[in-house]
Amino acid sequence: MKQPSGTKTEPLIYGVHAVSEAIRAGRRRVRKVYVARDRQPARREIITTLAGEAGIEVERLPVQALDAQVGHRRHQGVAAEVSAYPFVALEALLSDRDQPPFLLALDHIVDPQNFGAMARTAQCVGATGIIITKDRSAPPSPAVSKASAGAIEHMKVASITNMAATLQALKKEGVWIAGADRQGEVSLFEADLGGALALVIGGEEKGLRPLVKKQCDFIVAIPQIGPIGSLNASAAAAVLLYEAFRQRQKRVRTFEG
Repeated sequence: MKQPSGTKTEPLIYGVHAVSEAIRAGRRRVRKVYVARDRQPARREIITTLAGEAGIEVERLPVQALDAQVGHRRHQGVAAEVSAYPFVALEALLSDRDQPPFLLALDHIVDPQNFGAMARTAQCVGATGIIITKDRSAPPSPAVSKASAGAIEHMKVASITNMAATLQALKKEGVWIAGADRQGEVSLFEADLGGALALVIGGEEKGLRPLVKKQCDFIVAIPQIGPIGSLNASAAAAVLLYEAFRQRQKRVRTFEG
């Protein structure tokens, strides 16, 4: 069988939602879609329809051949050859004039599953963008795209060199910086998260680094009871993002009347 041209030089994303959302988002070029021809559930046919409407070539392969192309069996019978993930400049995350910035800053999050889960929640609450570090962080890889159910394909992501310096720059633009830490001095339910905001989530093992924590305007703790020490990074991010979303929606309702 002929090898897809993207297996060596281009990313190969996989999974029904990852591929369909990449097509819908239109933020990167989808060069070809691969579909397992052994079985054709309806949702795979939806993808072939989407691809056809977008003028994207579809190739049907035996499922074993698709396993070999992707490198595992977790592709749900669908993969796509795509261009590189389209990072944006930090300034692009501040360009939305319809609402104050609502950012998620991930400081050394290395687990693609965590990154994907956070991206999915961020997209659901209308976050304006995600900030990650270039080093010691999971990139927006095919695994992240699948874990996010394709949400990362719709998100603006800025990849920066220095998180502490970036947070300092955001503060100069009027963005409040809220770090997440179980020893935080402010309870989540008492914190003001309704304005221009960047929520900072530290790495899975060590949490917020000292230099990053120093740039935070306040540190938020999530109240909890029970013997477990703390929520994992993606669960904590979900709680924080939805509380910020609730406050922002309340402000909109108050403003409108």
